[in-house]
Amino acid sequence: SLRNDLDSMKRLPIPLPRDVDYELVAKPDVLQLYVRDHGKPVDISKATAKITLLSGGDKQEVELKPSADRLEAKGSFKVTPGTKVVAQVNLASKATTARFVLK
Repeated sequence: SLRNDLDSMKRLPIPLPRDVDYELVAKPDVLQLYVRDHGKPVDISKATAKITLLSGGDKQEVELKPSADRLEAKGSFKVTPGTKVVAQVNLASKATTARFVLK
């Protein structure tokens, strides 16, 4: 149901330099990374990203690909509370790393 989908989503905004914001939507079957500049979508058509999920002793590395207005990967992901996430994003030759913990 929609209610269960909303309850299972983890949305965390990540403020970064140069007024670029990243928002990660982490669900057990999909990871989506949205990139915004002053609230407007950024051209991600040539962007690359890798997310590393660290949960307990488990480590999972995932490549994200451009999909419409976001970078996305589908599969099976361990996105439980306490999971540490490292996002490495390359946008137009600018590399950024963000670290955070899922709630």
